[in-house]
Amino acid sequence: MILKSVELRDFRNYENLTIHFDEGTNILYGNNAQGKTNLLEAIYLSGTTKSHKGSKDRDMIRFDCEQAHIRTIVDKGGMEYCIDFHIKKNSSKGIAINRIPIKKAADLFGILNVVFFSPEDLNIIKDGPSQRRRFLDLELSQLNKIYLHHLSGYHKTLNQRNKLLKDIYFRPDLKDTLFVWDMKLVEYGKSIIKIRRKFILDLQEIVYGIHKDISGGKEELFISYEPDVGEEELEEKLLAVREKDLKMGQTTIGPHRDDLLFSIHGVDIRKFGSQGQQRTTALSLKLSEIELVKQTRRDTPILLLDDVLSELDSRRQNFLLNRIHDIQTVITCTGLDEFVKNRFQINKVFQVLEGSIQ
Repeated sequence: MILKSVELRDFRNYENLTIHFDEGTNILYGNNAQGKTNLLEAIYLSGTTKSHKGSKDRDMIRFDCEQAHIRTIVDKGGMEYCIDFHIKKNSSKGIAINRIPIKKAADLFGILNVVFFSPEDLNIIKDGPSQRRRFLDLELSQLNKIYLHHLSGYHKTLNQRNKLLKDIYFRPDLKDTLFVWDMKLVEYGKSIIKIRRKFILDLQEIVYGIHKDISGGKEELFISYEPDVGEEELEEKLLAVREKDLKMGQTTIGPHRDDLLFSIHGVDIRKFGSQGQQRTTALSLKLSEIELVKQTRRDTPILLLDDVLSELDSRRQNFLLNRIHDIQTVITCTGLDEFVKNRFQINKVFQVLEGSIQ
């Protein structure tokens, strides 16, 4: 898979832009707040339909404009794909593949697989469970269309159930309708838990070796899935906490409360790991994502590195750069010193300045 070009119109701080990428390593350098991350966001959006920051569509449209357009050209196995995104302030986004509109976001997945690595990802281990669930959801949504469908259905059902729980306080007669939403939540929830469990087992096999290499053979990393409730118990426990849910006005159990445990030599590094251990684990996770895409999709993803090198020490920098030498990569940075010092192979360099690129 090769990302050939991206065209932007009225996206973030870009009025009009066309950029053509090399098949190897592409460097975007410039001062902060010039638009480097915005370009990576557009690429990520083209592969996943979502902003890596979780931004709303209207926030990605250039100031004082009503809509934005992204066109991404991808070469996949010798076949060219044109992905068009139209983002509008007052309506849902429109997506077309080779000029043909698609109705479901799932139809886009698998064309452009991307792995995004930003400084915020270095905190995934020590941050709260929501960040680790987000990691699960973003990766699995690219790899598994069934998961994406069930995750979307689960969150819609969860919102409806939570709304009903609040409405019942004012209209107790609505309590009889709660059963319908319970069964839907159980249906989607069971599937999500099952797929997450399998994913973590697959991830463990890959991340173990990568982490051991980074740590020089000194550490063994284990990842465990911590479901809030097992798939076989979900229906029973949902019924058991119904009165509690009614008092709280929200659903208090389910996969929306899952977490991941990261341990080294039996120590929970979420709480007791050093910053170095937490960062090494985050780096191992991102490199494992690349391998998972290769194994699952039989393809190589595009790697987007957003000013990550400045956050890593030289040993971790070198490990990362050595692992990605055969992957098409787009890297943002404020200067080129690190690449020159490490004699790293650079195929194309772009300078980003106030929404324009040279």
